[in-house]
Amino acid sequence: MPLRLLVVDSETADEKNERRKASGAASYETYATTLRKIDPDALIGTICCVEGDDTSPDFSNIDGVLFAGSPIQMHKQTEETRSAAAFMTRVFAAGTPAFGSCAGLQIAAVAAGGRCKPREAGMQVGFARDIVPTAEGRDHPLFHGRPQVWAAPAMHSSVVDHLPPGAIRLAQSKATPTEAAEIRSGNGVFWGVQYHPELDLSEIAASIRRQSKDVLEQGLAENKEAVEAYARMLEGLDRNPDRQDLAWQIGVDEEVTSASRRQVELVNFLRSLKG
Repeated sequence: MPLRLLVVDSETADEKNERRKASGAASYETYATTLRKIDPDALIGTICCVEGDDTSPDFSNIDGVLFAGSPIQMHKQTEETRSAAAFMTRVFAAGTPAFGSCAGLQIAAVAAGGRCKPREAGMQVGFARDIVPTAEGRDHPLFHGRPQVWAAPAMHSSVVDHLPPGAIRLAQSKATPTEAAEIRSGNGVFWGVQYHPELDLSEIAASIRRQSKDVLEQGLAENKEAVEAYARMLEGLDRNPDRQDLAWQIGVDEEVTSASRRQVELVNFLRSLKG
């Protein structure tokens, strides 16, 4: 039987339109596309958890729920953050296995009783580097096939500050104390990462262009021309993952340049659904 998956969108209509203009697709659309490449037979539905859609699907007909990234700020009390947390609470209550990237991890953490906060070092731009599993994460099925240290695409300005009761931190980095976690609440289990295994390098290039003001304010580039040059390198490496010169200049290896390596956590989650 094909997997029945539900991709959850937590972007507002304006945020979706902005991302489509910059990247060609909203975050949840990119997520669904990546899942179809990993598992062409999967049946994939989508739903928005912050506005517009019916947020009470029949979870008995869903094998797995996946939360896409978004600009949602879960440390703030807004209509959107309350709606997103309430939706995740329903997922936990239904007992449907769930996975989330970036904002998805933060939504699950808050829904289960944890807290988020703005990232002290400012926005994480481009990549999370030197990610390492914790003692509990070394043998966790989420990281099957990962090396002892890896990098991953990442764009985020907030982090999980306190994990909810019973949660297990699975990975960390110097800049981000919780890079991955397993969260249990109610009847459900959630696996999440702070980075983006679903994104390719062209998506990261588009994000860097879209948020070039933050890049410049943090002193990560001298001027807009330098931001554009870096984005073009990322696009070049995306087109040709074997460009060792570009990989060396950007400072990444096959854990980032190879789609199958970049998507390890998603592959492992889908494998867990199949038993």
